[in-house]
Amino acid sequence: YIFSSMEYKNENDMLLEKQQEILKNNSYFRAKIVWKNVIAFVILHLGMVYGLYLMFSFQVPLATIIWSAVVLYLGAEGVTIGNHRMWTHRSFKGTPALKTILLIGQTIAGQNCIWIWARDHRLHHKFSDTNADPHNSNRGFFFCHMGWLMMKKHPDVKIKGKTIDMSDLDADPFVMFQKKYYNYLYFVFAFFIPIAVPVFFWGDSWRNGLFLAYFVRYAITLHGTWTVNSIAHLYGTRPYTKDIAPVESSFVAFISSGEGWHNYHHTFPWDYRAGEFGKYFNISVYYIDWFARHGYAYDLRSATPEMVAYRIMKKGDGSHSLCKVKVNNEQPDIDHDIY
Repeated sequence: YIFSSMEYKNENDMLLEKQQEILKNNSYFRAKIVWKNVIAFVILHLGMVYGLYLMFSFQVPLATIIWSAVVLYLGAEGVTIGNHRMWTHRSFKGTPALKTILLIGQTIAGQNCIWIWARDHRLHHKFSDTNADPHNSNRGFFFCHMGWLMMKKHPDVKIKGKTIDMSDLDADPFVMFQKKYYNYLYFVFAFFIPIAVPVFFWGDSWRNGLFLAYFVRYAITLHGTWTVNSIAHLYGTRPYTKDIAPVESSFVAFISSGEGWHNYHHTFPWDYRAGEFGKYFNISVYYIDWFARHGYAYDLRSATPEMVAYRIMKKGDGSHSLCKVKVNNEQPDIDHDIY
């Protein structure tokens, strides 16, 4: 009896230890902090604050402010049109000329190389808002906004990340070239050129070039992208799929060139518009359509009105205006390709 009691106690202790280990692995607060990333982000934001001070105290010429805005915009569209819609989701194809432009823009944005960005984003779609999602919104606003970049990845992210098919990008010479030489390309396109242009073209100081065209521009670009992972997963409506976290956010769509229609995007990730209403707060669609008209983009993919209407009526939260109108209940042919 004593032996059985001791054996039972040992089994309980082992079970308790196992449960504690599981909780430890899944705990947000116990996640290992990557201090070098924390320090880098602190420096970036301090530099941004000082750069904004210089700008609002009229110590920066208008030409440098405009240049910084242009570089910011090129980087944002490089991520939105190139890395996100073309390379990650294959929603359209581009000619070598367009790929070159978008690759440079994506490099300017400084959000890691195309290959890694696409892998993480495909992982995010396949295991959205689970422990395998790199920026799981269930772990809180700060984590899914930027905290995920300051701590070690959850074990599930590493395990599931190895299952993501990247063969299409492995076969893309543009992507693999950038992956191989990313650090050099980043230095040239994201750091040196933005800082040097104001100095050599209109005689501004290196200080202004550094703090405005690099620190301010870079920080704003990052936060614009991060709002898609945070705000667009937490605050808004779900007219297309009610049982997922992503929402519709006109605010995020406005500041990210159309990436805020996130409930639609997670429902139809392969749609090059990334939103039902095309160009509404979605200027990236204008550019893709322009590229298509001039032969630089082709094989554009989009959901049909019937597919969208069916999804709204069957899976949405009832917030869409179409819910007030009777539509055909026959299920259309829907492409379930995750990417």
